[in-house]
Amino acid sequence: MHNTTNIILQSKPMKILNLYACLGGNRYKWNEVKEDIEVTAVELDLEAARLYQERFPNDTVIVADAHQYLLDHYKEFDFIWSSPPCPSHSRINISQYTRESWKPRYPDMKLYEEVIFLTHYFKGKFVVENVIPFYTPLIQGKERNRHLYWTNFNLPNSVSDRKNPDLSRTKDLINVLSKFHDYDFTKYNGTQSKQKMARNLVDYEAGKTIFETVLGIVNNNDTNQTNIFDAV
Repeated sequence: MHNTTNIILQSKPMKILNLYACLGGNRYKWNEVKEDIEVTAVELDLEAARLYQERFPNDTVIVADAHQYLLDHYKEFDFIWSSPPCPSHSRINISQYTRESWKPRYPDMKLYEEVIFLTHYFKGKFVVENVIPFYTPLIQGKERNRHLYWTNFNLPNSVSDRKNPDLSRTKDLINVLSKFHDYDFTKYNGTQSKQKMARNLVDYEAGKTIFETVLGIVNNNDTNQTNIFDAV
């Protein structure tokens, strides 16, 4: 008779890097999808980082340059979500160029640096998210609602059934967006505009759906994949 030893195999938690984490709109529902995750959030704004940590006490929050952190640590993670700053790409930016107060600036190419870098060097799944720009994207992304996504996996044709609130008819924008995102933006006392931060936060339902897609939970029949380096 052979002696047998019962071995309990425990899977390792999924290691996730959440870059330019802000207040964690994309991350809000991830634990409903998968409990055993280890999230490292990188945010340069000290006040936003403090509030993120308050909101997600089990995450590791690092106050640092997310662009450089990605370069130094990408090999340590299974899934990476990056939401680089969007103002220089935004349609709002170009719509204001006739104003005397408008200051010209180059579109921030760090966005495309990260898309190219992750596509060619990262072995896991990734998402780079930004606004739909005022110009034709230099690399084709996937347009979903008000956002553009670059991924190396199939993305559902719809990532959220929630309808964005009509902000043109309200004077209480912060309150409306606080309800939509299930977060009180009046807590933020940093240097960024509360309104801009609230407008740009990723819909948590979209964040949940995309994370489900990463894990293979979303039905592939509802996906539309294009190689991000195919011709536009």
